[in-house]
Amino acid sequence: MGFTEKQETLVKESWEVLKQDIALFSLRFFSLILEIAPGAKNMFSFLRESEEIPQNNPKLKAHAVKVFKMTCESAIQLREKGQVVVGETTLKYLGDVHVKSGVIDPHFEVVKEALLRTVEEAVGKDKWNEEMKGAWAEAYDQLASAIKVEMNTNPPASS
Repeated sequence: MGFTEKQETLVKESWEVLKQDIALFSLRFFSLILEIAPGAKNMFSFLRESEEIPQNNPKLKAHAVKVFKMTCESAIQLREKGQVVVGETTLKYLGDVHVKSGVIDPHFEVVKEALLRTVEEAVGKDKWNEEMKGAWAEAYDQLASAIKVEMNTNPPASS
């Protein structure tokens, strides 16, 4: 059936809500990642050296914004092209970074859960529903798939 216009609209509208307080939702996103998987802390260079999640860390905010924005862009691409199309150099970079950080499949699920819970909190219980959850989940899954393909194309060099 493909990604519908309504799904794309749901993702875009909720992205607009996220952007209104992106610092707060970025912090919440990483708090949820660490709540779900405390061991993930060491996978993020900007969290490794800190005992707590730094409130005003520009790298934390930038990383969260990238995840939110790329997922939103994935929704638009799924609607327009039927697939996620990430620039080759960006995709190669994402694959390399995720391989070097030791990311494996279950980590993508942790990020997905944190993403969905963050969006849910941002839009509120009144607007959050299964349809919106499904739209964000599908967009994220397709983006994660593209990154995983690139990770498998360029496995880490053996020592």
